[in-house]
Amino acid sequence: MTLRAVVIGAGHYLPERVVENAEFEGKIDTDDAWIRSRSGIERRHFVSGDETTSTMATAAALAALKQADKTPADVDAIILATSTADLTFPSAATMVQAQLGMETGFAFDVQAVCAGFIFALSNANALIVSGQAKRVLVIGAETFSKIMDWTDRSTSVLFGDGAGALLLEAQEGNGTPQDRGILSTDLNSDGRYRDLLYVDGGVSTGTTGYLRMQGNQVFRHAVEKLASTATTAMERAGVTADDIDWVVPHQANIRIIQGTAKKLNLSMDQVVVTVQDHGNTSAASIPLALSVGQERGQIKNGDLLVTEAIGGGLAWGAVVIRW
Repeated sequence: MTLRAVVIGAGHYLPERVVENAEFEGKIDTDDAWIRSRSGIERRHFVSGDETTSTMATAAALAALKQADKTPADVDAIILATSTADLTFPSAATMVQAQLGMETGFAFDVQAVCAGFIFALSNANALIVSGQAKRVLVIGAETFSKIMDWTDRSTSVLFGDGAGALLLEAQEGNGTPQDRGILSTDLNSDGRYRDLLYVDGGVSTGTTGYLRMQGNQVFRHAVEKLASTATTAMERAGVTADDIDWVVPHQANIRIIQGTAKKLNLSMDQVVVTVQDHGNTSAASIPLALSVGQERGQIKNGDLLVTEAIGGGLAWGAVVIRW
């Protein structure tokens, strides 16, 4: 028998404040048509009031627990993927742990920007397969609206806030691609490309900073690297593109999503797309898309998924999972 990390619950949270493309008109040199044509984004959600990364993450976690019919006491660990934690420290994950009322287990953050949820899933899988944890909450949550330069039309219109969560549980499988759960992972990074996507501030520099991006260069790397990592993950799982039911990509840009699907020889009818409603929510985008895809009735138990992401670092990776 083979131990697998199986999804038993999914949930998400989006702030109530919806920002349509039209809200940017007159503030910066852009309009709805320009934003849609470049990115496919029509609207996004922004936090308001006292909402933070940790409060959104907690709401998404509670939704995943409810679907799984589990309580916080059933959870051994929390891994939170984020680049926009509430504070420098402690980790946002420990804040979620407290907000959930968990008095046992452990919690930590993972920072790999838009690829963060893939890295978090891989860590959760390792904890479960090694026997260190039976159930792990894996969360992606971001408040990117807090690091936008509102004078920069090339970045400020692209990002949104939100959170998504999966509850993974150790279950026995047969060691074949027919098993439910995570079948393979692939992680990569290359720090030589740091300047393509970064925030120009941080604790040691004494500034908060804003997100900066060389969009054309990121696009050039994204399609090639996403298709490559997805292919590697599928090979490791012993499956091919013909076996895949759904691609659930990082929701950064519709053109990247379309380009990657084409390179994998997969139809867009097999791709879960939420970028039009959420924008780029960085580490939250994949769990948001997984939860929404399930809610829509697209993703069903037994479906074979490949999910992939690329973000600042550059960091990129993929996971093959049977739902």
